[in-house]
Amino acid sequence: MLLSALCGTVRAEEASGNEPPDVLIKRVSGEVMQIARTDPAIQAGDRKRIYEVVQKLILPHLDFQRGTALTMGRYWREATPQQRERVSEEFRNLLLHTYAGAMSQIRDQTLRFKPMRLDPSATNAEVHSEVILPRRPEPVQVSYRLHHDASGWKIYDVNVMGAWLSETYKATFASEISRGGVDGLIRTLEEKNRQLAEKDGK
Repeated sequence: MLLSALCGTVRAEEASGNEPPDVLIKRVSGEVMQIARTDPAIQAGDRKRIYEVVQKLILPHLDFQRGTALTMGRYWREATPQQRERVSEEFRNLLLHTYAGAMSQIRDQTLRFKPMRLDPSATNAEVHSEVILPRRPEPVQVSYRLHHDASGWKIYDVNVMGAWLSETYKATFASEISRGGVDGLIRTLEEKNRQLAEKDGK
């Protein structure tokens, strides 16, 4: 009876967007790791199945527009609405390939989350965790930046071993824009995604 009530409360929080950021990250991470370890198709390396799971479990919790704006910096403000939409779409596709690749590597890792305090009125948060690998002496540090909007908490940046995803891509984006403008960046991302899709047989 108590367990049912607690589960009902968690689901209600998910539906209303009131799920705290650390609870969200723990829940989604747990769901992804569980299905990666138990789904025969994923264990066999079925990329189509991996992409389906990533699109269902991970992508809905990402704020691609905010993440793209952070990565583009001042170029985001200079881009047209149509260009912003196209860059965000292609960046989303690129991250889809990235997360699918990471999911395909899940085996016997475990996660440990660091305690966090959050002001009830806060609209930005960072969640810090560690990925523990049996054959690695030191855990891999992974952090998440989230922003709260009308739909709840959304992830817009990820840090792996001290490097934020936005910073990792920022120099590449700036270089492409300096050579061919925002449209040049879009073409480069399109080509990269095409190559990755062909490699994965999508």
